[in-house]
Amino acid sequence: MPLTAEIRAALEQTSTGSITTILLKKGIRRTWMKGPMPNRNAEGKRIVGPAFTFRFVPTREDLATPDSWSKPISTRAAIEAMPEGAVAVIDGNGVTDAGVFGDILCARMMKRGAAALVTDGVMRDMAGVIATGLPVWCAGKAAPPSVAGLTFVGWQEAIGCGGVAVFPDDVIVADDDGAVVVPAALVDEVAKAGPEQERLEAWIMKEVENGASLPGLYPPNAENKARYEAETKR
Repeated sequence: MPLTAEIRAALEQTSTGSITTILLKKGIRRTWMKGPMPNRNAEGKRIVGPAFTFRFVPTREDLATPDSWSKPISTRAAIEAMPEGAVAVIDGNGVTDAGVFGDILCARMMKRGAAALVTDGVMRDMAGVIATGLPVWCAGKAAPPSVAGLTFVGWQEAIGCGGVAVFPDDVIVADDDGAVVVPAALVDEVAKAGPEQERLEAWIMKEVENGASLPGLYPPNAENKARYEAETKR
C-alpha cells in the first residue's frame, strides 16, 4: 500500500511506543530495532518513510577495498537509486569499529531528498554528518570506513537491522525512543489505530494526574472505556 499523505500524517502523530503496542496486539513482537538511537539532527523529531534497504555482510578482504566504492554494486550506486522521502535502513551487522556512512554520502542523500538514515552500525565523520542536516539513528561513531569491517553486497533486499527483519517498502517510524518497522501489509491498520491510541493514553495520563489508580484504568475496563468514549465525544 502506498504511503499516502493521510497515512503519513497519522503515523507522524503516533509514537514508536504506541506503534509497538499496536503491533504487539496483532502478534508482531520484533519491531523495535536494537542499537539505532537519534543523533543531534534527529532529536525531538518523528520521521516516517518507506524503507530503502542497504545490505552489508562481514568483511571479505578481497572484496571490501577502497576500489569497491567505484563498482556498480556500491553504496554510491545505491544512494543514486533511492527515491525521495525514503528512509535508508542499513544492516551494519552491529559492527561498531567501522562507520557504514560518512558526511559525503549523507550530503548526497540530503540532495536526493532522503528522509533519514537508520542503522544498527555506526557512522564516521559525525561532525560532518550533523552539518548535512540528515536525521540519523545509529549505534554510535567510529573513524574507520565501512570496508574496514564490512562488505557491501546490495540494496532493496530483505535485511536484518537491530534484530528486526526489514523488507523494502516496510514503513519506518523513528523518534526519540528509537526506530520501529511497520510491516507493509499492516501500515493502514496501524495508521488507523495510532492516533486513537495516543488520545486514549493522553486521557489516561490526565486521569492519573487527577489521582486515579491504575487497576481498571490502564488498560481501561468496560466502565472506564465507556467514560473515556463519553468524554471524548463531548
